[in-house]
Amino acid sequence: MKLQDSRVLLTGGAGFIGSHVADALVAAGVSRLVVVDDLSLGQLANLEAARRAFPALEFHPLDLADEAAVERLLGAEQFDFCFNLAVIPLPASLIEPKRTTDRNVLMTTNVCELARAGKIRRLIQYSSSEVYGTARSVPMGEAHPLEAETPYAASKVATDSIALSYHRTFGIDAVVLRPFNNYGPRQNDKAYAGIIPIVANRVKAGAPISIHGDGEQTRDFIYVGDTARATLMLAERDDVVGEVFNVGSGKETSVNALVGLMVELMGQPEYPLEYGPARPGDVRRHLAGVAKAEQALGFAPEVSLREGMAETLAWYRSRA
Repeated sequence: MKLQDSRVLLTGGAGFIGSHVADALVAAGVSRLVVVDDLSLGQLANLEAARRAFPALEFHPLDLADEAAVERLLGAEQFDFCFNLAVIPLPASLIEPKRTTDRNVLMTTNVCELARAGKIRRLIQYSSSEVYGTARSVPMGEAHPLEAETPYAASKVATDSIALSYHRTFGIDAVVLRPFNNYGPRQNDKAYAGIIPIVANRVKAGAPISIHGDGEQTRDFIYVGDTARATLMLAERDDVVGEVFNVGSGKETSVNALVGLMVELMGQPEYPLEYGPARPGDVRRHLAGVAKAEQALGFAPEVSLREGMAETLAWYRSRA
């Protein structure tokens, strides 16, 4: 299957990663692009570049957990690909755990039902590195135990299993992509924001930077453009159906090192930090095992953390 001239459904497409996937799909030459997003986190502004390049892009503000609404909107149409990035994020699960888990499972099940009915030929299901919990061994390959530490992570374990179970039971064409920590332009900096937009906004405002725990917890950061590129590479491969792929940089960075790089690039290397209690369910260590994506797809990140962070901070400055 090829993306050029294909019909694509992109859920969660007005969000951070989703909008970059939209840009990549437009560049790939899709013939139809339908974007669905309830705008609880996503913003229409994130789709401006894709809409300029592809005016036929169709957007629908839809709650993907509403089965009847999904059927009314999409029931009569057939798509070659569905990229399912619709999600209630991790911080929300610390406040509303039931709503987070219920909706994440419903959204994925509704998409899988469309595939089971023959309305989607190939599903690319977005997962999360959070499904692994804290690293038992590094690098964390796809066979690493799934030890979710938050309700969000548990819901992503469930949605992975749902997509793969529909593949095994009903023969739908599905593949699971597990991105590690993405960063880049358009990352949500409002409700449920991650550490990078929080730090950028605090430094801009001259406010103190607060770090959960001792800051030595690590993550594998990957630039969002690299993730979008890997997504499309995975979508076009016929020999990866029914499998799971990590997408990460293969490099480990502590929160302290990340914040240090950010304040340096913002011209504030001596910026004061404040340390507080660890966040509930926060994983201690993450480092992606990327050998499978390298060998099967020929994928390797192209953007270094320093280069990507400079681009990201320039984007935040442009919004001031």
